[in-house]
Amino acid sequence: MNTFTFIFLIALTVSTSVHYWLAKRQGDYVAKHRNAVPDAFKSKVSLEAHQKAADYTLAKGKLGHIDDIVSLVMLLLLTLGGVINATFEFWAAAVSSPLWAGVLATASIFLILTVVELPSSYYQTFVIEEKFGFNKSSVNQFIKDHLMQTALGAVVGLPLLALILWVMDSVGSFWWLWAWAILMGFSLLMSWLYPTVIAPLFNKFTPMEEGSLKSRIQGLLERCGFSSQGIFIMDGSKRSGHGNAYFTGLGNNKRIVFFDNLVNSLDEEELEAVLAHELGHFKRKHVIKMLIATSITSLISLAVLGWLINQPWFFTGLGVAQPSNAAALLLFTLVSSSFTFFMQPITAYFQRKFEFEADDFAANNAQASKMISGLVKLYEENASTLTPDPLYSAFHYSHPPAAVRIAHLETKLQSA
Repeated sequence: MNTFTFIFLIALTVSTSVHYWLAKRQGDYVAKHRNAVPDAFKSKVSLEAHQKAADYTLAKGKLGHIDDIVSLVMLLLLTLGGVINATFEFWAAAVSSPLWAGVLATASIFLILTVVELPSSYYQTFVIEEKFGFNKSSVNQFIKDHLMQTALGAVVGLPLLALILWVMDSVGSFWWLWAWAILMGFSLLMSWLYPTVIAPLFNKFTPMEEGSLKSRIQGLLERCGFSSQGIFIMDGSKRSGHGNAYFTGLGNNKRIVFFDNLVNSLDEEELEAVLAHELGHFKRKHVIKMLIATSITSLISLAVLGWLINQPWFFTGLGVAQPSNAAALLLFTLVSSSFTFFMQPITAYFQRKFEFEADDFAANNAQASKMISGLVKLYEENASTLTPDPLYSAFHYSHPPAAVRIAHLETKLQSA
């Protein structure tokens, strides 16, 4: 243990304590408002639906408390408990190539974390989601999904990790610039490939049938100047009762996707308004802005890692006796969130700002009243709480709270 050990423990304690305090505030606030529908929703949402959303939020919160404890224990075991150190020593002795020893050691740690998270994922799906009527998945589907995710992570992630480690070993002190360029290029490639290569591995995408809904959507696309490779219905109902819509892809490989259960829940004008919101993100260049922000933060993070990698105290302070590039990359990935926790409200603020802008776009290019009614249905059918704690939502919500968002749209409706 050295000075950095104590700095890490202080950062971990503070971030964990604040996170727990915020989660407790959220639970207390939701429970306090469980028995009364907010005034803005009294004519739109039943007390039964409001209480279901509250109970669903509280159930997820209790599981979240357990997950946080497990994550804390695992992080301490991996670092100060010596698991990372022992894993790297094992693979260094078993494999002659330092590069592949680092790849295998890193993969082993992430495999351990994946296995540790499985019970929580299973409980979330087959207890909480089942209890509230959202789970449509089977145990076989659950196992298949996790095996496919793990296999895909290995096929895609291991070569990328090997390339990054090779760059760290081979191109000198400014390796982090090359690594950043590779990661950004990889991210763009995955975004481009996702709609046609990756997503179909997990779901079936059926082109929307000709009819009034498709004609309405195509009219919206023409008004907004948006071109895509098609409008698709995704079989989201085979896993969950939650509904959504999104557009995905980059360049000439963009797709518009509706969950099948969303199409069954909303009327055509509401679907048009929801899609107009998603298109608002595109037209207001939110995707590009977020990509630029991610690029900048990634570059800064890699530059910091480029400095830390040459500091012996960084390794010894986190329980690793023998410094290596792979160990540095893994340690940085695992512990950085403890130091950046208080940046979350900044990120959440801009995300909520983008949501308001997308809602404004939807109100201008579809019917604001239909955007409101569609959102109310989504909040009700997805059991999203209408009464989140304001401070908790400021840290964790990428979307404005329901009451705030609806009030904003109603203002737009009145001024129209």
